[in-house]
Amino acid sequence: MERRVALKNMAAAMGAMAVLPAWASGWNQQSIGAGKLLVADQSLVLNAVVESIIPKTDTPGAGELGVANFVQKMVKDCYDKKSQATLSDGIDALNAKSVKTIGQGFAEVSKEQKLKLLQDIEKNGDAEQKAFLSLVKNLTIQGYMNSEYVMTNITHYEMVPARYHGCVPVKK
Repeated sequence: MERRVALKNMAAAMGAMAVLPAWASGWNQQSIGAGKLLVADQSLVLNAVVESIIPKTDTPGAGELGVANFVQKMVKDCYDKKSQATLSDGIDALNAKSVKTIGQGFAEVSKEQKLKLLQDIEKNGDAEQKAFLSLVKNLTIQGYMNSEYVMTNITHYEMVPARYHGCVPVKK
């Protein structure tokens, strides 16, 4: 790799880290606040999509933690108009596909039917639907893993890792 390319990539990475909002790490539902991108019906569908991606098990699912609000906030604040349109249009297309194939909106169908619809998009969908699903998947994983609940209860986040214990007996 050439030095100029490496320097350009490092500068881009540093700029991206500086631009990333502070609320994107260790967030909770109160810290996100208002400023929705989608209308109420689209928000319900988005909540069903993120809950389908990371469902509730013995830990809370993405829907319960409010990851759908995180996805909306990230797309509204950090993405361009094209990506915002991809999210909105993708939700409408997913809901229309659900109504056409099953007869109900995406938020009302069973878990198995939701997974089948999402898998159909991943395998057979057009480029716009795949871009929508990829955007939502990536932001769902990012939002879930950076949520306050996951960072404190599951990953046991420490501000300064690798504590120093100076007086520890050493066994021979």
